Amino acid sequence: MKPFATLRAPTIAAAAASASTTMAEAMTRAGPANGVALLRAGGIDVLDLLKEDLVAPAMLVSVIDIPGLDAIREDADGLHIGAAATLAAIAAHPLVRERYPALASAVGHSASPQIRNVATLGGNLLQRPRCWYFRSAAYRCLRKGGGHCFALNGENQYHAIFDNHPCAIVHPSTAATVLVALGAFVDLADAHGTSRRVRLENFLVGPAIDLQRENDLQPHEILTAIVLPTPPSGARMAHLRQGERDSMDWPLADVAVLIEMDSGRTCTRAAIILGAAAPVPHRARAAEAALRGRVIDDDAAREAARAALDGATPLAKNVYKLKLFETLIRRAILTAVA
Repeated sequence: MKPFATLRAPTIAAAAASASTTMAEAMTRAGPANGVALLRAGGIDVLDLLKEDLVAPAMLVSVIDIPGLDAIREDADGLHIGAAATLAAIAAHPLVRERYPALASAVGHSASPQIRNVATLGGNLLQRPRCWYFRSAAYRCLRKGGGHCFALNGENQYHAIFDNHPCAIVHPSTAATVLVALGAFVDLADAHGTSRRVRLENFLVGPAIDLQRENDLQPHEILTAIVLPTPPSGARMAHLRQGERDSMDWPLADVAVLIEMDSGRTCTRAAIILGAAAPVPHRARAAEAALRGRVIDDDAAREAARAALDGATPLAKNVYKLKLFETLIRRAILTAVA
C-alpha cells in the first residue's frame, strides 16, 4: 500500500469538490498508481482496495465528520437514512425495526459486529464487486478496463446466474437487495450544491449499460442519503439469506420480498428481489406476476419461486444456486405473510 494524504471534509460541497474522480473511474486507469483524490466514509472497502494494490490515491477525503450525514430522520416523503449512518445504527433504530424489519435484519446480519459499527450504508451500496478476479492485481478483467471476464470459464461458483455475460459479477450489497424491494431512492449532491434524487433500482447499473461501474455516481458527486417511502398499509416484508457461514460472509443467495395484500389476504402487488444473483439486484418479475391476485399459500409460493428462475443462465460451477434460490424465495414469501 502506497502512502497517501488525508483530508476531513467539513461540508458536502467541500468533499465533492476535493474528490477528483469516482473509485470506478480510478480503477479503470492503467495501473494502480493514478494519484487521484477519492472519497471514503467508514473506509472498509477503500482500504481493502488500497491493500490489494488496485488503486493508489494521492489523497483520501473523509466524509465521516460532515454534520447530519449520519442522521436517521422521518420526513413527509418517508424515512431518510444519511449515507454515513452505520449499519449497526440502522439495525438498532426503532423506526427501521418497526416499519422496515427486512432492512433491519439484512444490515443487522451483514459482516461482523466490529465492521457493522464502522461500515456505512452509503459505502455498503457503493462498494466494488467481490469477484476474486476483479480483486486480484494479476488480472486485468473487463471491469478494470481489460478485455476478458475470467470468471465465465474459470472459478465461478459464487458468480451470477442472471445477466452474467459479458461480466459475471454479483452485486456485493445485501442492503441493496432489500432497499430495491422497498422502492428506495438515493439523494446525491455535487460540489455546486446541485442535488438529484434517483430511484435506487435505476441508480445501479449493469454491464449492459456500463462495463466498468456498478452505479451512476458522477465525479464530484456524493451520495448523501437513502430515502425509504412509507410502506402501504397491509404490506408485509421479509429478507432471507444463505451463506457458507452464518456470519462474516457474503451470501451465496439472498432474497427480499415485499407483499401488499387486501383485507382478504389476496396479493395486490409484490416485489421479489434476488441478491447475489446478478450484477445488480435482480427483480423476479415473473414471480411477482405469479403472486398478484392470489391468496398467498404454499402452492402460490412454490409457483412463484419456480417462476423466479425463468431466464436463468447458470455457469459451470454455480448451478446449485437454482435450487438454493427456489427454496429461499418460497420461504421468504411464506415468512412475509405468516
